[in-house]
Amino acid sequence: MIHTPSTMWQKIARRIRVPVGFAFTVLYIWLAHPTWTSLLIGTAFVIVGIAIRALASGHLKKNEELAISGPYAYTRNPLYLGSLILAVGFAIASRNWWIAALLLLIFVAIYLPVISAEEMFLRAKFPEFAEYSAQVPRVIPRLSSRPYQPGLSWGLYLKHREYNAAIGSVALLAALIAKLLWNLHHSSPIF
Repeated sequence: MIHTPSTMWQKIARRIRVPVGFAFTVLYIWLAHPTWTSLLIGTAFVIVGIAIRALASGHLKKNEELAISGPYAYTRNPLYLGSLILAVGFAIASRNWWIAALLLLIFVAIYLPVISAEEMFLRAKFPEFAEYSAQVPRVIPRLSSRPYQPGLSWGLYLKHREYNAAIGSVALLAALIAKLLWNLHHSSPIF
């Protein structure tokens, strides 16, 4: 494999995406200005994102076979779609445009190169990926792609430890609620 600047960045992006996420979380909590309304609306998006990620992980047999059932019938990357929807939910919950801009930057600079690298791997490993990718869009789902094929495996969900996304989301929402309550308590006039 020839190492172009693009492939080198894809490799770096794969390595830094989790540490960048943890560092961003600290910045996120500091910059967030949640309200009850922003939390309610944001949480609705977070729940949808978690559900999509759960469905996707329950259909994924990593490196064993090409996933084309469940949400993979509508988008080649439902895990990343779920993450994108989660990010939108947390951006809404934060009520901060800087957070929204940074989340967009992270998605474009880190996640799109990772998606591209993963798809190069899938193209090389699974000959049927070329036909699949011609029929199913990369991230934004096309509802007319293929018929939905049920078959969620809770065993796969647990194997991929997808519950960590739900736990992390609940923890971050709890931090936002704590910040909101702190701000409400400390902004009240003292009589």
